[in-house]
Amino acid sequence: MSMAMELSVGQVAERSGVAVSALHFYEAKGLIHSVRTGGNQRRYSRDTLRRIAVIRVAQRVGMPLATIREALDTLPDSRVPNRADWSRLSAAWKDELEQRIAHLSLMRDTLDQCIGCGCLSLDRCRLANPDDAWGEAGSGAQRWAAALKESRPKRRGKKAQE
Repeated sequence: MSMAMELSVGQVAERSGVAVSALHFYEAKGLIHSVRTGGNQRRYSRDTLRRIAVIRVAQRVGMPLATIREALDTLPDSRVPNRADWSRLSAAWKDELEQRIAHLSLMRDTLDQCIGCGCLSLDRCRLANPDDAWGEAGSGAQRWAAALKESRPKRRGKKAQE
């Protein structure tokens, strides 16, 4: 990294809109990288700004930091991520995002109903689970999990035909 292309932690925070503490956190998690000056100050290459933009977008849609780090690890260190890089990353996240959408849609549509735990404490519980029959299927929200499987969108293309 040449000195002309380096940014201080304050400059990165200001330009990215991310707090310095968040930058330190991202670095500790391996999402971004810096070099240290002789005075032990962090310096970031300009491509860090684009990486932070990718991190923030991915976080906004609920991607776990580990998933984001794995994706960023596929990017070249020597240049700013470009449109083709973003297309590749976002395509890899599509299935996970579709699953999250299905979970959120089911939660939205049944939030005022029972969550499927089998407690039958509500007088209008949708479960009708006499003798805790769903408990035999395992712990947790078994009806909710079953409903989620039924509501998942069918895959198109090659995988759906297999």
